[in-house]
Amino acid sequence: MFKFPTMPFGLFAAAVPIALRVDARRVQAAHPLIELVRLDGAAVLARLGVDGEGLSAAEVDERLARFGPNAVAQEKRLGVLAEIAHRFLFNPINVLLAILAVVSYLGDDAMGAAIMLAMVFMAVFLSYFQEARSGRAVEQLRSLVSNTATARRIPATEAVAEATVLPAIARRTEVPIERLVPGDVVHLSAGDMIPADLRLLAAKDLFINQAALTGESMPVEKFAPVDLEAASPLDARNLCFMGSNVVSGSATGVIVATGARTCFGELAGSLVGQRVQTSFDRGVQRFAWLMLRFMAVMVPLVFLANGLIKGAWLDAFMFAVAVSVGLTPEMLPMIVTINLAKGALAMAKKDVIVKRLNAIQNFGAIDVLCTDKTGTLTQDKVILERHVDVNGDEDERVLEFAFLNSHYQTGLKNLLDVAVIERVDADTRRRLQGEYTLVDEVPFDFSRRRMSVIVRDRAGRHFLIAKGAVAETLGICTRIRVGERETATDQRALADVRDVARDMNDDGFRVIALGVREIRAKAAYSIADEAELTLMGFVAFLDPPKDSAADAIRALHDNGVAVKILTGDNDIVTRNVCRQVGFEVERFLVGPQVEAMSDDELTIAARDTQVFARLNPAQKVRVIEALHRDGHVVGFMGDGINDGPALRAADVGISVDTAVDIAKEAADIILLEKSLMVLEEGVLEGRKVFGNILKYIKMTASSNFGNMFSVLGASVFLPFLPMAAVQILLNNLLYDFSQTSVASDDVDPEYLARPRQWDMRAITRFVLFIGPVSSIFDYATFALMWFVFKANAPEHAGLFQTGWFVESLLSQTLVVHVIRTGRMPFVGSRASLPLTITGLVICAIGALLPYSPLAGKFGFVPLPGAYWLYLTAIIGAYVLLTQFVKAWLIRRFGLL
Repeated sequence: MFKFPTMPFGLFAAAVPIALRVDARRVQAAHPLIELVRLDGAAVLARLGVDGEGLSAAEVDERLARFGPNAVAQEKRLGVLAEIAHRFLFNPINVLLAILAVVSYLGDDAMGAAIMLAMVFMAVFLSYFQEARSGRAVEQLRSLVSNTATARRIPATEAVAEATVLPAIARRTEVPIERLVPGDVVHLSAGDMIPADLRLLAAKDLFINQAALTGESMPVEKFAPVDLEAASPLDARNLCFMGSNVVSGSATGVIVATGARTCFGELAGSLVGQRVQTSFDRGVQRFAWLMLRFMAVMVPLVFLANGLIKGAWLDAFMFAVAVSVGLTPEMLPMIVTINLAKGALAMAKKDVIVKRLNAIQNFGAIDVLCTDKTGTLTQDKVILERHVDVNGDEDERVLEFAFLNSHYQTGLKNLLDVAVIERVDADTRRRLQGEYTLVDEVPFDFSRRRMSVIVRDRAGRHFLIAKGAVAETLGICTRIRVGERETATDQRALADVRDVARDMNDDGFRVIALGVREIRAKAAYSIADEAELTLMGFVAFLDPPKDSAADAIRALHDNGVAVKILTGDNDIVTRNVCRQVGFEVERFLVGPQVEAMSDDELTIAARDTQVFARLNPAQKVRVIEALHRDGHVVGFMGDGINDGPALRAADVGISVDTAVDIAKEAADIILLEKSLMVLEEGVLEGRKVFGNILKYIKMTASSNFGNMFSVLGASVFLPFLPMAAVQILLNNLLYDFSQTSVASDDVDPEYLARPRQWDMRAITRFVLFIGPVSSIFDYATFALMWFVFKANAPEHAGLFQTGWFVESLLSQTLVVHVIRTGRMPFVGSRASLPLTITGLVICAIGALLPYSPLAGKFGFVPLPGAYWLYLTAIIGAYVLLTQFVKAWLIRRFGLL
């Protein structure tokens, strides 16, 4: 039996062709797959120990146990202990806190050590359990969307009844890709992902896109015969590889390698864990660097000020370290993950499945949505309404020839094929299947925009039946048939025929032309045989407009998302559908016009063009790139064979669960219901997730920035530390805990009303204005403790520190209610119940600590009763001034 090389697992990532193209040099002539290139199909099957008629369930289970699942795209997960250790060791803050905890414990500060360890525990364990729970939930959602392959499998009834003989077609079944094994025979058609490395047994006009492996920009034609000239597997014309996809044609092949043993698995092994950084990742990273820059300036100043003025350099160092920890938003990764996971779960309830969590932010940032009309503006329920001759009169022969074409084509049957087949009654189907048998086919591709089947009648005559777009099919017809009479085509006759098709287009029908030719029998047929056909007539389909389409488009527009239609259909039908749903079309472009434009011209034209029709896949990508150049965040919604490139080119690729494999693989978001209304709900949920993440960032950054000024000033003017290191750590621990429920908060409707993106200038501006406001009231508290309560000597440092600890914790916890909304807090907008409860609990803990048995361990002393009256005034003034500054910022610069 064929021996497979053992290679590490890789990452199924067609988005990294450059890295793979470099590594592809490792797939040399000595590779074991090269042996199969030089064997014929029967020898390959024998080498694999199969007969090509399908594997039984027992054989599949045995091969799965031997070779493992056909999964390359799975990163090896760390165990529980390894994951926890990784989170601890690879976070410098956690390591530093652990070291400081040991130092504090050795210095008889057991309470300080306990607090630091509690912070480590919360940062490591809480984030681990939250992310693990979220990860499991998201994986369950992803499992709702699966890719399958068409494989030959022996049914269980046949396995136990050897006398039963079924035709090969009866063994075709849809099998999850991860359950494919070496020896499985699979059938391929346009739009399919190549599910594993396979050796072709039969191929018909098969073109494969294998750019992810070789970098070749053009599809490669593949054949089944022996290839004696291939220098390496990737050069072989009779091998297809995981990571590529079928552009056009059809084929049958036997799987020779799965999972990590595929060429893709070998080449991608070094790429596990690597992925392209999204705008969301970059935004979080920029914020982290912003905070680090603040710390890099302020923490050394705090250290030097305390060391030089007070002379206690060790205390100054510990205090500076505690300040740096207090200024670090160490809970940000956990907050981000919780928000994204919660958003994914909420979107799932609205039939939106998130394949990649970080796509949620881009989903909310979309300001242009490009989509096909089918299934979004229309019901995606195609009905064959008319079958007419070239004069527009009903003709049953047109329907019969259309049925033969749709029934016998072996590629992907689209909605039009299904509508044709369903229109023919059962008796007629049986008669036609008895009179005609399939001989060959010329599969569909997007340059010809048609497909043909060759059938043989009982008399042995061969007929080529072509069905496709009107313009492309008329181009290969030289005669026209009306009734029993055939005439040669001329310009006048062609003009009359086009008028018939155009009239049906104007009535909202999608029109397909049908041509037939009796053809000489031969071994194989090709595109060259699609010539000198007789035009039989047209089949006209109706995809009724959706009742909800107009409301959905209006809702998206009201939420700041412009809708543009990108379709391969003709412009007449598309504009007719748009008119029926109230979608205003001021300007439209068709594929040839797009092709003739330069990039700059297309960028300008795309601004006010609502409909792009008769587009091929490359032209769809050009339109999306033009919108990118104009500064838009673009979402693309597609489910067809030709949508894969556009889905990858968009900021967010959106597909549906019923889409072809290549579309689902390329998409970031999968809709369980193909509806613009569902999409609008998903967009709003994405904005809500981003809004809650931004709330935490604004709260934490402004509070931390204000604390910097407070600590720096107090360090210069006070003869003692304004707050003990352990108190700073406790303050930070309690505040961080109060913010863990921010993911449950509501977001104001006006914030959701338009797309939101990372804006570091706006965040910095917010921090620079709101942060110093907190410092004003910190200094007011300093003055209160110094002058009113006479805590102005080292022996009264405990009272001073306790007073500022309570004021700092309560003020920054309560001001969250101001910062979280652009409205008037408590009246115009209220925080969620979980966020309110956690805030009140933390405030209560902070207020009671000075009077608790734990007070002495933290260096707290009881506060005088009058303090609480002053504190109420300070916090009230702080809330009012923060609201005033926030309102001014919104009036001046708009919502952040």
